[in-house]
This record gives sequence, structure tokens and C-alpha cells, in this order.
Amino acid sequence: MSLRRLLNSFVDAGRGLKHVFKTEQNFRIQIFFGLLVFAGAMRFQLRNWELILLIILVLLVLLVEIFNTAFEKFSDLLKPRLHHYVGVVKDIMAGAVLITSLAALLIGVMIFYPHLVNIVK
Repeated sequence: MSLRRLLNSFVDAGRGLKHVFKTEQNFRIQIFFGLLVFAGAMRFQLRNWELILLIILVLLVLLVEIFNTAFEKFSDLLKPRLHHYVGVVKDIMAGAVLITSLAALLIGVMIFYPHLVNIVK
């Protein structure tokens, strides 16, 4: 593998991320909330394992959204020739994003709740 080919791979990946960011509102919303989570993590000085878990969860939500977007783009190419199952599979992928996001939200609430309670007191 050459250095040039490796650098081209990074450029391609950046172009793909730029496309998802520009075209997918949900991705931008998820990045916004991810940044809020990291701001909260810095504000409350979470333990290392809590911060690591939050990083993994934010990345997981973003990755599932990217996979969902990639699948939607690919299936849109095939849609005219396929059955209504394309729509069903798109809904299933959206459901995967929803479940991942809800699980991340639940775990985030569990991590931040004690810190938020201390502020209210």
C-alpha cells in the first residue's frame, strides 16, 4: 500500500462524511446532541469509564445513522425495479437508528441524573 493511496482513502472518507452531514438532517441533530453530551461530560467531570461509554454511544448512534443513510442511497438506486420491500427495509433501518438512539439516551440519563440532581439541590 502506498502513502498516496492511503491519503486518497482518507480524502474519500472525508467526502463521504461531508455528504452525510450536508444531506442528512438527523445526522446534524445527532452531532449537536453528541456535542451537548461532551459539554456536559466536561462540566460534570465524569469518571473515565463514564466518558468512554458516552463516546462509544455517540459514535454508535452516528455510525448507525451513516449505515442507514448508505443503505437508503443504495436502495434508492434499485427502487424502481424492486418490490415494496425496499420501503420495509428502509423502515427497519430507521428503527435500528431509533433503538440505538433511545438506548444511548437512557444510558446518558442514568450517567447524568446524579449530577443534575446535585445542581438542583
